[in-house]
Amino acid sequence: MTSPVIAGAAHGITAAEAGAGPDAAVSGAGPDRATPDRETAWAALSRVFDPELDKPITELGFVSDLRFADDYSVRVELRLPTYFCAPNFAWLMVADARDVLVALPGVGRVDVVLLDHFAAEEINAGVAAAGSFASGFDTDGGDPELAELRATFERKAHVATQERLARALGPHLHSRLTVGEAARIAPAATAAVLRRRERLGLVSGFAICDDRGAPVSEDRLPGWLRFARTVRVSVDGNATLCRGLLETRYGPDTTPVS
Repeated sequence: MTSPVIAGAAHGITAAEAGAGPDAAVSGAGPDRATPDRETAWAALSRVFDPELDKPITELGFVSDLRFADDYSVRVELRLPTYFCAPNFAWLMVADARDVLVALPGVGRVDVVLLDHFAAEEINAGVAAAGSFASGFDTDGGDPELAELRATFERKAHVATQERLARALGPHLHSRLTVGEAARIAPAATAAVLRRRERLGLVSGFAICDDRGAPVSEDRLPGWLRFARTVRVSVDGNATLCRGLLETRYGPDTTPVS
């Protein structure tokens, strides 16, 4: 990532992604305290993604409530498609939601509460204490902050996004196509790829590249495209399944209460 990480945050959202200004670390301080509102908070939450589904939690209907109090404290309630959703994924979403809200200027106390989940008590307590995943769950000594898990899904999302770009490029695609050339043909799809690379800290001048930024050679490109298609179909299929499970669990209206 090229943006500075939020001061005091234990998780993966950056200040820029949170929409926070340079004074984010001292939000709420001083006589010119900003007055946060629901729209600003919602926009910040829209930058929190389900790591497996590669969709914003706001778009997936995972935000069931968002409320501000008179003292600008904010409470957000999150819900997931099943009672048994993986606790590490749930942790990342709760923690990222807290990070983006804490970073908003003028916000007071932030409470992000996961509902109806078998590990909700441990996740809510651990995130509220700005602890690591390992503070509440046994990671057997590995990846206490879930950094590698997050990176794995960022790489997966990058592959899926490149596959969408490849389809948008159609007959113009070849192994040495540059980012600039791709942007002139498919600007939106290219921009999506570049956003993914920024999150990965990956720099490449090629429209299609591997995890190290190197171009995919012409002879490997057909096979790579088949692999990328399976990744993209898997991501999209899981998102559709989870939307269906969420609707079955909570009903068709996914609009937050407040």
